[in-house]
Amino acid sequence: MFIVLLRFAENRAAAAEHMPGHQQWIRQGLDDQVFLLVGGLQPGLGGAVLAHGTTLPELRRRVAEDPFVVHRIVDAEILEIAPGMADQRLGFLLPAT
Repeated sequence: MFIVLLRFAENRAAAAEHMPGHQQWIRQGLDDQVFLLVGGLQPGLGGAVLAHGTTLPELRRRVAEDPFVVHRIVDAEILEIAPGMADQRLGFLLPAT
């Protein structure tokens, strides 16, 4: 699983201009069942995505297509997590045994 951090960058002021494309990118990730959770980094630092069911190269390609990344509104950092234990509600994130 992955956490994608989208921290505001030098073109933050252009966020409104590219918001429709960014929201479509989010919707596509949710529709593809790759994004599990999307939200804001507080206080107003950018956004974060919890991703699952993809590979690191595939996720890098997907993130590179985000209009916010393309137009340098945010800088993206992808953190890969190898789940070891989870609450039963998140058991689907654990590797099959």
